[in-house]
Amino acid sequence: MACSACSAIYFLNLRGDILLERKYKDDVDREIAESFRDRILNAQHQNASPGQSGPIRTLGSVTFMYLRHSDIYVLMLTRSNGNAMLSFRFMTSLVSLFQSYFEGDLNESSIRSNFVLMYELLDEVMDYGLPQISDPAILKTLILQKGYKSEGGLLGTSASEAAAKKAKEAAAAANATLAVTGAVGWRREGIKYKRNEIFLDIVEQVNVLMSQNGTVLRNDVVGRIQMKCFLSDMPELRLGLNDQMQDATFHQCVNLGAYESQKVVTFVPPDGEFELMRYRVNDGITLPFKVLPVISEVGRTRLEANVSVRSTFSNKMQAGPVVVLVPVPDNTASAKLLVTAGRAKYDATKKALVWKMSKFVGGAEHTLRAEVTLVASTREKKAWGRPPIQMQFQVPMLGASGLRVQYLRVVERKQGSAYKVDKWVRKLCKSGDYLVRI
Repeated sequence: MACSACSAIYFLNLRGDILLERKYKDDVDREIAESFRDRILNAQHQNASPGQSGPIRTLGSVTFMYLRHSDIYVLMLTRSNGNAMLSFRFMTSLVSLFQSYFEGDLNESSIRSNFVLMYELLDEVMDYGLPQISDPAILKTLILQKGYKSEGGLLGTSASEAAAKKAKEAAAAANATLAVTGAVGWRREGIKYKRNEIFLDIVEQVNVLMSQNGTVLRNDVVGRIQMKCFLSDMPELRLGLNDQMQDATFHQCVNLGAYESQKVVTFVPPDGEFELMRYRVNDGITLPFKVLPVISEVGRTRLEANVSVRSTFSNKMQAGPVVVLVPVPDNTASAKLLVTAGRAKYDATKKALVWKMSKFVGGAEHTLRAEVTLVASTREKKAWGRPPIQMQFQVPMLGASGLRVQYLRVVERKQGSAYKVDKWVRKLCKSGDYLVRI
């Protein structure tokens, strides 16, 4: 049910008694909702088979979709074949909305105490089965009620406090129309800063599996663009990126139509920190490190390891910290280690040689050599599985995917060219599953 087919919403207690109902169409009645208790809840209590106890049931031509929260059930009825996932998404957003208004949990007691407010909200969130607004930030500018009111204001408040609250509510209501019709529920009007600033961070995580001779078997980059915006008024940002992304997902502030037609990320940003988008890249990846391992088993009691690590990025950059985990057999007794940079030791808990470097300059190559002593056993020894070498690292100002920021423009229609903004763009490349077979 894409919620467009919703006939009615009910709130019931655990016994199945109806606490509150709101019908949006005339094709269902209260008797149908009461059959939820008789034919669905009672069947669950009688240990119905798993296939009959899911959150979606169809009785006759009516589909029941329900979820349990605390000591209540939220039930939606429909006579059409709709989108179940969207229906449950709407019900969970409805629970969050009521929790925001009640400043506490949604339960049987809170429903009995606030049913007038709930009816008002249910009228706003859906109209004839069509979903409307469920964002608490916008609805709180339209429906200002929070509790019981007396002639002098809220119970337990003085006349001056009530007057101050009324003034605050009037100011909030002044922006309600803009928030609803302008669809900018994530940003309020009237934000002011002495200095306008934008911080844009591109954070990428590299996943790779390489063979022993350095051949890439599979790789991908999972990235995200994180932003901090401290901007006055209501500016529009336009971010131009080269077309390197697949599977991009965006924050709700992004104009998807503009992106599809122009390949420009256009948005009115939320105030403060937020994640603008996520993406994935499979082609054209630049790996920051090459690892060449040579692991040899010498007899039954010795193993020799020679691992070379070379950085492929510019010598003007440096990574740090860098950790290389070289696996060894379970029956390892000790290890003699020699490294050209950093420190290395045998860690019995990790069953690996742990090589740590506080920094790794671009274009450099470092080597670990090890002689590992194994404990001899009279039993038939199981063949060593040779798990892959793992790398952990961070490289500031490096982009592995090839994604580039071509421009970042800020347009504020009221101030025009007088609107000045300081912009910072940073990159960070991190290891994901960075594995090398041995």
